[in-house]
Amino acid sequence: MKWQDKTHLAMANNEKNQRRCIACKQHADKSEMIRIVSSKSGGVFVDETKSSDGRGAWVHDTKECKALAVKKRLLNAAFKRQIDQSVYESLSSVEDENDD
Repeated sequence: MKWQDKTHLAMANNEKNQRRCIACKQHADKSEMIRIVSSKSGGVFVDETKSSDGRGAWVHDTKECKALAVKKRLLNAAFKRQIDQSVYESLSSVEDENDD
């Protein structure tokens, strides 16, 4: 079976707009998550539009997942390189979506 024939199998278990959190490994709708992007130019930033060009990593918009991603420096593994502390600080400073 060619890889083109298998693409429908991968999508069968993954609803549209579902992404996996790098901290807790759970799937959720991308509207509930924060996207961090590594652009082709080498910059890494929090993507507020969730549609910037580049490789993306997703984190739930909760204190727990953001704290775990920062504590374990999970963006380093996601992007396979050292990520500057300022990126982790900007991730920590993003307000929780479900805060009142």
